[in-house]
Amino acid sequence: MTQVCFDTTTSATHRVAIATEGSTRPTAQHVFTQRYAEAAHATAQHCDSQAKAGQRMGVLHGVCLTIKDNIDVAGETTLSGSVVCAGEAAALQDATVLQRLRSAGAVVLGKTNMSEFAFSGVGINPHHGTPANPADTTQARVPGGSSSGAAVSVALGLAEVGIGTDTGGSIRIPAALCGLVGYKSTQSRIPCSGVMELSRTLDTVGSITRSVRGCLAVDAVMSQQPLPNDAAHLRGLRFAVPQTLMMDDVDATVAQAFARSLRRISEAGAHVVEIPFKALGDITALSLPGGFSPIEGFAAHHDRLERGAQHIDPRVVARMMLGKGISAQDYLGLHNRRNALIAAAHHTLQGFDAMLCPTVPMVAPLTEPLLKDVDAFFKVNRLLLRNPSAINYMDGCAWTLPCHQAGELPVGLMVSGLARQDAHLARVALALENLMNS
Repeated sequence: MTQVCFDTTTSATHRVAIATEGSTRPTAQHVFTQRYAEAAHATAQHCDSQAKAGQRMGVLHGVCLTIKDNIDVAGETTLSGSVVCAGEAAALQDATVLQRLRSAGAVVLGKTNMSEFAFSGVGINPHHGTPANPADTTQARVPGGSSSGAAVSVALGLAEVGIGTDTGGSIRIPAALCGLVGYKSTQSRIPCSGVMELSRTLDTVGSITRSVRGCLAVDAVMSQQPLPNDAAHLRGLRFAVPQTLMMDDVDATVAQAFARSLRRISEAGAHVVEIPFKALGDITALSLPGGFSPIEGFAAHHDRLERGAQHIDPRVVARMMLGKGISAQDYLGLHNRRNALIAAAHHTLQGFDAMLCPTVPMVAPLTEPLLKDVDAFFKVNRLLLRNPSAINYMDGCAWTLPCHQAGELPVGLMVSGLARQDAHLARVALALENLMNS
């Protein structure tokens, strides 16, 4: 059984009270789209009563978490960070993952803000505002997206877990920019039923916490397939560091933190091998005219685009419209190119325990320039999505682990593997986390 690594020193009721008070502070502005203060308090009281009686609901008993705004809650209309969905039918039941989380004893604090329809790695939302990245208290920086509020709710200490989704990096990007741990599993591990679709080929549900074991505890509940929680021995492990694409345009802070991490990993006795990964160079072609997300996103949201495009973030509209008119031949060709990439990844990474690269090539950008300059926004968005989305295209699994030093803006180390290598990758991630924290 996965060990739970959350606060057990204070009552759930006390932690909900702190979160409720904290959510009204200026630093938490724009984090939530919906708060469940009364329901959370009642659930926390129930958890505390059971704990006093020596009973536990499950591995997440009394753990405070937030859920992304694209996840169904029974009786509510799912908005997915938009306003155009207002008035649509309410969800008849909780999403499958939410049912499982509640059954395991989790306390749901509220729904969190996100990039509209989960379609941006930046985290800007023109309808509900943009949560400020807590890593910098002197000037506003983007939190990363699309699970922006999920990451900030954890970074601010309001929640122990932020539940998000990841289509091209939407868990790992905000986790990296906010200095947190994020896990994107092999897609087939966790059901997406009851989660508003962006790309059925790529959408994945996952979590953001402060530790690998925290994510493992949540994954065990959502997937119902617990992963190992014992760390691998680093000595003798083999890590591939791709020199194609993943290291392009890396800023100085990220480059320094990544190089420092590789040195520590090597000094711990692991073999770090720089490799060419020619197939990654084809990612650009695979992403034209935007990859699966615009094509499948346009199919999922075309009715909303037709009736209310003027009420949708124009940056989202521009990307979704890339999927309009794509032929079946082109769509199937995209799947064929993806299958070729997956095959190439299996060949290239054979004999390695994991692949290492920066999660994103930059520290969190300032917010204001990206609000004013649409070209700057799209450039940053492409760079933020580039590395993590490659793993989604490969149908892989991946972790982001903080690797920056005190006083530096957060930097994420992405540790990734192939599809269904989640169990081995969990042990590797635990070992690397122990090393980074030593």
